[in-house]
Amino acid sequence: MSDHQENAFELSDDEMHLYSRQILLDGWDIEAQERLKLANVLIVGAGGIGCTSAELLARAGVGKITIVDADSIEMSNLQRQIAFTSNDLGHYKAEVLAKHLQDINPHIQVNYQNIRFDETNADDLVQHQDVVLDGCDNFTTRYLVNLTCRKQQVPLISASAIGFEAQLFMVDTDSACYECLFPKEQQVDEGLRCAESGVLATTPVMIASLQAHHTLLYLGLGLTPLKQKLLLWNGFNLSQRILQFEKDANCPVCQAT
Repeated sequence: MSDHQENAFELSDDEMHLYSRQILLDGWDIEAQERLKLANVLIVGAGGIGCTSAELLARAGVGKITIVDADSIEMSNLQRQIAFTSNDLGHYKAEVLAKHLQDINPHIQVNYQNIRFDETNADDLVQHQDVVLDGCDNFTTRYLVNLTCRKQQVPLISASAIGFEAQLFMVDTDSACYECLFPKEQQVDEGLRCAESGVLATTPVMIASLQAHHTLLYLGLGLTPLKQKLLLWNGFNLSQRILQFEKDANCPVCQAT
């Protein structure tokens, strides 16, 4: 490896200053920060969850972030999608979010695609990623993200929020998957989305912060606290539960991959 390539992996003086509060942490060091710099993260969905997760990862120093979302910004999005303002109405979410992240941290690379995550692009988007963050608002996409991550052997950290409640879990390359936890044949309510059911402004931000936190633990320290565990957050009483779940022997995704 050339000196130029080695230097590309090292933190600059500006980066050392920017990330100094993290590097000072017990249990976190320059090596952990450099691992973040080398990481590739795909974020599926630039909504209430994706906006917050993406911004926190950008501020923390994740080196390459790719955002995928086909939707444009609407007035109702401004209640919880913290990257957007009224000046952004009508523009693509992924594009506006990417510019926002690049303004926050010029030391990272931010890519975006104003497309829907579907069967035609899923493999290309997921391969070569270190982790995928799912914050989309429909079951069809969630199942496809899960299937693609298992096929490509890329870890998945999935978050969802509705009303006053939210959930978070991790699917690793050898763990139970999303379909083990929520069998597709039992999922009949595709209409259970924020647009139809409502969501408090803070709910997606809360779970997105936990999603980003878990991502930093994984990328920087190799920790997987929610592997095969489902975190349930209740915004009414501010309670949190973590439930263990196991592989489903009949899961078609696990059997196929």
